[in-house]
Amino acid sequence: MTIQTAKLSDPVVRAFVSAVNAHDREAFLALLAPGATMADDGSDRDLDDWIDREIFSSRGHMDVDNESRGGRDLIARYSNDTWGEMRTKWHFEVGEDGRISRFETGQA
Repeated sequence: MTIQTAKLSDPVVRAFVSAVNAHDREAFLALLAPGATMADDGSDRDLDDWIDREIFSSRGHMDVDNESRGGRDLIARYSNDTWGEMRTKWHFEVGEDGRISRFETGQA
């Protein structure tokens, strides 16, 4: 059963999912700390290239099924125009400044 985005526990992760689903690049980028990094399926990726390809130019969308670790780990059905829908896991590291310093995703 999908968790409504507004009910996600962690406010930063909630804002991340909201920005992805709204295709709001500015809001998304505002959530990232300077020098933020990411990995997909265990490999570090170029953040700017990845978000363009996997989220914004391909209309990415997240439906969260489960959260743990205070809302900073998610299991979600992620879909985009390139890959269709897949079950994914997400892990977020949030700094003292309340911004995401790293996120990791991959197939669950």
